[in-house]
Amino acid sequence: MLKAGIVGLPNVGKSSLFNALTAQGAPSENYPFCTVDPNVGTVEVPDPRLDRIFELVGARARLPTVVQFVDIAGLVKGASEGEGLGNKFLGNIREVDAIVHVLRCFEDSDITHVLGDVDPARDRDVVNTELALADLDTVERRRDRVAKKAKGGDKEAVRELALLDRTLNVLAEGRPARDVTVDAEDQALFRSFHLLTSKPVLYLANVAESDLPDGENAHVARLREVVTAEEPGAQIVAVCSAIESELAELDPEERREFLADLGLAEPGLHRLIRTTYDLLGLITFFTAGEKEARAWTVRKGALAPEAAGVIHSDFERGFIRAETIHTSDFEALGSLKAAREKGQMRSEGKEYLVKDGDIMLFRFNV
Repeated sequence: MLKAGIVGLPNVGKSSLFNALTAQGAPSENYPFCTVDPNVGTVEVPDPRLDRIFELVGARARLPTVVQFVDIAGLVKGASEGEGLGNKFLGNIREVDAIVHVLRCFEDSDITHVLGDVDPARDRDVVNTELALADLDTVERRRDRVAKKAKGGDKEAVRELALLDRTLNVLAEGRPARDVTVDAEDQALFRSFHLLTSKPVLYLANVAESDLPDGENAHVARLREVVTAEEPGAQIVAVCSAIESELAELDPEERREFLADLGLAEPGLHRLIRTTYDLLGLITFFTAGEKEARAWTVRKGALAPEAAGVIHSDFERGFIRAETIHTSDFEALGSLKAAREKGQMRSEGKEYLVKDGDIMLFRFNV
């Protein structure tokens, strides 16, 4: 299962956010290094499409897809040199597939800021700099080892050395490793470097209740300005972790009333989960029947046999075809039976590119 790591400086709201996401009760006291060992939680991906499919087919069970979050110890300046819990932090973050970088965008004199004042743009730079310095050290050490083999004429070492040099140049310019241009045949090699700044990043602006419902304030505006200039395409999601913690403790009806009072259509964490899911390069397809309506996770760009293999390896091995309809068409027709009667169920072969929201029935033979 793919994991997203929740990172940031101490006291920015990481653990409160994690608690609201998973209701696991991770500690969130007001002092640095409260989180020492990473907490891991698996959460449901909110998806109204699954709810509608479940309702229309009259299934007995509704099974959503999930994403895993890891709450990682707060990082401080100097972490790349072992300051604070630096080595532990860097080791834990290497194990995740994407990063949710939490930045404090609210003022509160009762909550200590480890750097004294609230400045999310600066905090972002502190964390990103430590990750980049750790990556520089990783690449330089690996380059030293590989260069010796390359001098001896080892062809694979020569290829790796060239990739390491390109990576080193990008990092030396102050850019993340995800900016390195990597050919398809070198992707696996590049991943083996386990570079922290090669991971996709989502910035989460932790705002005050008074900034809802739009989640905008001067701190968020400044953060957005910097991120837009330096990381075009990077997403910022504004959430109030204090409110999300309260929402997590309410029953569904009370939650709906509280959200309505705040002018919110849904909890901010729903947006966070969906955006993180997208950040991980995932899409959802569905299967539907009387027994269950179920959401499945597959990578973007997957072909039909790969999607079949998510359900069972035999489905992929003996794949014949997939009967497919998109959820938007299915909802308009109201049932799979109606879809077949009106000729809206398509028969797709091995080269079919799975689309987010497809409802699929696989035919196979083993």
